[in-house]
Amino acid sequence: MTEPATSRDPVEITLLTQADCGFCDHAKQVLDRVGADYHLHVTAIDLATEDGQRLAAHAGVLFAPGVLVAGQPFSFGRLSERKLRRALDRHRPA
Repeated sequence: MTEPATSRDPVEITLLTQADCGFCDHAKQVLDRVGADYHLHVTAIDLATEDGQRLAAHAGVLFAPGVLVAGQPFSFGRLSERKLRRALDRHRPA
């Protein structure tokens, strides 16, 4: 039996990146800022890897950076901090 999520459980964020990507750098900065207010566990995966390509195809990521929140496709391209914060608020336990 799985235990309910608590405010201490991190939200899993997967960041699909590529080299020399300005939007990827921006996404990392957004995640750093948001991580100060939310308990996040961020995993960065290069799109050039087999895992990165598989995840991108599954999530419908057309170009970097791709972001998955709790394993679900969230966005690709320029990451909106406001949109991410709203999504993370929905992941907080009531």
